Amino acid sequence: MTSPAETPLARYRALVKAGDLTADPAQAQAAEQLQLLHDRLKNYDPKAGKKVARGWFGWGREKNRQETLCGLYIYGGVGRGKSMLMDLFHDIAPVSPKRRVHFHAFMQEVHAGIKKARERHEADPIQPVAEAIADSATLLCFDEMQITDIADAMIVGRLFEALFARGVVVVTTSNRHPDDLYKDGLNRAIFLPFIEILKEKLDVHHLDGDADHRQDRSRGDVRYLSPLGPETAAEMDRLWAEQGETPEAPLTLEFPGRRETFKRGRPGERGRPGALRAGFEELCARPLGPADYLALAEAVEVLMIEDVPRLSRARNNEAKRFVTLIDALYEAKTKIYVSAAAEPETLYEDGPGAFEFERTASRIEEMRGEDWPPAPAAAAAARGEGGGEGGAATANDVAEVDPGQAPGALPDRG
Repeated sequence: MTSPAETPLARYRALVKAGDLTADPAQAQAAEQLQLLHDRLKNYDPKAGKKVARGWFGWGREKNRQETLCGLYIYGGVGRGKSMLMDLFHDIAPVSPKRRVHFHAFMQEVHAGIKKARERHEADPIQPVAEAIADSATLLCFDEMQITDIADAMIVGRLFEALFARGVVVVTTSNRHPDDLYKDGLNRAIFLPFIEILKEKLDVHHLDGDADHRQDRSRGDVRYLSPLGPETAAEMDRLWAEQGETPEAPLTLEFPGRRETFKRGRPGERGRPGALRAGFEELCARPLGPADYLALAEAVEVLMIEDVPRLSRARNNEAKRFVTLIDALYEAKTKIYVSAAAEPETLYEDGPGAFEFERTASRIEEMRGEDWPPAPAAAAAARGEGGGEGGAATANDVAEVDPGQAPGALPDRG
């Protein structure tokens, strides 16, 4: 039996009481929703299912419909605590197996699985992929559900319908209401059934707090420098000199299917990951994909990103890659130093990806804080180490896709 202290709501209240979190009524309401799902998950058998009443508390309402347990969709602005609350819920959820993964990395795995199923000449390649996912995770927690790629839009409906049919419980965070997913996307009509599936199978909760809590972090040593100029360049040189005593040398990294050599690296001591210094153009102006950025994030402890320009519609592909890069670094808990033309929130104000970039700006604000990266134990958990369930995907788990590629027909992602 789970003790009261080992529940999402109790843990949230304890963190507030200890001063680790600032009391936030919107977060407290979301914690109550997660508490309800936590209670429903007790003794849950995905094969047998479990009938529950849907509603704020799930009891005492005669008109509540009886529906199969599915999950929760939490959406709201950046930095409101969605991921923090979901992680708190996942850590103590009374179900096994379970997994927490960034949605973008998850979809890369799905495409890789579909490619292998096609190579085996499966009649419906989505079904064996869904079966494997359901066997490996009764509870799936997704960070940052968003759809920007038509290749994802074409398959998520059938994929999640198959997962729900197998009893998989889904909890996800997003910056958007389900109705706004894949907004203005190519051939959006094919995506609309997925929105209806989400709204039917997941309780939708708006975490509508006013504060971006990432903005409150103490910055300590300078890790984000702007604007660009001689003084910023000199400071980046000074910071680079502090990244270890090993001589600067080219750093060769293992990317999926190939090796990539960067000019300015510092190998880590005694086999530890090292440091890399690279310009925005080198990292984001060429066709690197999510799997490449995951490999990079796993391979280095420190990444210095230089000369990030102001982004616009004309550089939307580069902006997409930068978003993917920051997501990979955030998930891997990699320390970063950045020199840029402007502060994060004003780097990309006009363009098709400007809304999604708000999350990137908020994450950079957190990553420039003096308490980043988190303690080693938390970082290990985020990397999927230490024998825990879940964790971020690794480069070997996903297919290589350039997030800046032009939309087209569903590709074989390999």
